[in-house]
Amino acid sequence: MALTKITNDLLDLGSDTSALGLPKGTEAQRPSNPVEGTLRHNSEIDETKLETYNGTEWRKINAVIPTYAVDYLVIAGGGAGGGNFDDLAAGGGGAGGYRTSYGTSGGNSSPESSLILTPSTSYTITVGAGGSGVASGTGNNGSNSVFDTITSIGGGGGGGGYGQAAQGGSGGGAFGYLSYAGASGTANQGNAGGAGSDGTNPKSGGGGGGAFEAGATGVGGIALSGTGGNGLASSITGSSVTRAGGGGAGNTSDFSNYATPGGTGGGGTGGDRLLAATSGTAFTGSGGGGEGGASPSNSGNGGSGIVILRMPTSKYSGTTTGNPTVTTDGTDTILTYTSSG
Repeated sequence: MALTKITNDLLDLGSDTSALGLPKGTEAQRPSNPVEGTLRHNSEIDETKLETYNGTEWRKINAVIPTYAVDYLVIAGGGAGGGNFDDLAAGGGGAGGYRTSYGTSGGNSSPESSLILTPSTSYTITVGAGGSGVASGTGNNGSNSVFDTITSIGGGGGGGGYGQAAQGGSGGGAFGYLSYAGASGTANQGNAGGAGSDGTNPKSGGGGGGAFEAGATGVGGIALSGTGGNGLASSITGSSVTRAGGGGAGNTSDFSNYATPGGTGGGGTGGDRLLAATSGTAFTGSGGGGEGGASPSNSGNGGSGIVILRMPTSKYSGTTTGNPTVTTDGTDTILTYTSSG
């Protein structure tokens, strides 16, 4: 190896293509009187081996690990619709919280920042279940979905009987009596549920809130139940798909035989005396429909949530658990989780 002194401050290794051998040894073999800037190889360190003396102590020289950005869509489980009791029309369930870095986020908010991840690091993904329907009273809330630092809140259950609507990612709609207000949603995740009617027969509940808009208010006397708030569209997979619609509310009419629509994106339909409520669509985080009639059937379940990740294909390791669906779009790889992993 050619070693040439250029100035008092610089040594030139020239054009040699081999390597520079550093002193090495255990911590006990460190120099007894090192000077600042001393460099050596520590044979006892399990991770980075190089260390330098900073004038006070020996410090490891850590390698710089390159990070990369990942976009995400995290939707929580939707809330169940409310169950009818004492001839009071129930509200629709609210959609699960909707958070994304790839397009409009819940409540029509701006996209969030992409997550910066580190290679060879494990990240846990939790996909929230939809809330279960009930025979009477307030529907059950959906469960949260989580990816690293991003948590989307489960949708709120619709009000039923004399039970008030529940708050959530999007709020549940109110039951049809005394114009009670629907429950609020979570900021930047969803919208509020609609208010119930004033109690005039036939009664009508309020629609569950959706990721795009609030649930509609129920109108009494004409069997006009509140429709569920519409969901939001995302193209994170390469094609546009709408998810997280609110559940439609129930009404107490015995002649309409009319299913109150849920919001676009999978919201369940509300029931009346002749039609049972339906559940939100699976893997959309949509709210379930509210029950309206005196029948013993349950309200609609909330739809389960979903977590979708988009990253450069060059950074994708191919190592996963939870069996996500793996697709590509241009130079990116997309992982779609419908169960935890």
